[in-house]
Amino acid sequence: MTSTAYLLSDTARLLRRAFDARVRQLGMTSSQARLLLMLDHAEGENQGFYAERLEVEAISLCRLIDRMEEAGLLERRRDPADRRAWRVHLTERSRQVIDQVRAGLAGMEEEMLTGLTHGEREGLAGLLEKVRGNFAEGRTSGVLAHG
Repeated sequence: MTSTAYLLSDTARLLRRAFDARVRQLGMTSSQARLLLMLDHAEGENQGFYAERLEVEAISLCRLIDRMEEAGLLERRRDPADRRAWRVHLTERSRQVIDQVRAGLAGMEEEMLTGLTHGEREGLAGLLEKVRGNFAEGRTSGVLAHG
């Protein structure tokens, strides 16, 4: 029998592949789309916040933001509490792009959950929330937290 950890990992890989393909059709990279979607939920944080959540090096995110800022998709604003830090914000253009990304991703969840009943979908979501909670900050083991 295949382990649950392997199944979750492989499913996540396939989901990332489907996500990448869909956003590529919109002329974006998955990193750009993920950053826009993340900003749509948590706008105005510093660059380190987004680098950590996207699991990329700060310099890589800085270059990504540079390119997106040049394209008019993002803007940096000085952090009023720390003159050395910058906060990242969406632009009016990026809000339209986010709508396009969401439309491009429409159907991906339905495709993923095809064949599951409403109850099974709710059950799966609940179980995944519990699994995610097991790895939430402060609850991970030293091995997971430190490599």
